[in-house]
Amino acid sequence: MPKSALDAITASLDEVKDLIKGKAKAEADGKWIESEEARKMLGVSAKTWQTYRDSRAIPFSQFGRKIYVKRGDIEAFLLSHQIKN
Repeated sequence: MPKSALDAITASLDEVKDLIKGKAKAEADGKWIESEEARKMLGVSAKTWQTYRDSRAIPFSQFGRKIYVKRGDIEAFLLSHQIKN
């Protein structure tokens, strides 16, 4: 097999791999998690978590008594509140 053909196949496989990684990340960001798991991801107390919800700092949905948050929203909140040196 010519080297140029092998290089083209390798490049195509790398593109497919990148697409798969991007899709997996998007699916993980869109995953709904329960309130307790969200609170643990944030590393905050129940009271602080309640304050975040009351102020709508992080979007959430409530079904009956259950509260759900998208994992991507938690990660975005954490990124936007990093301490900058």
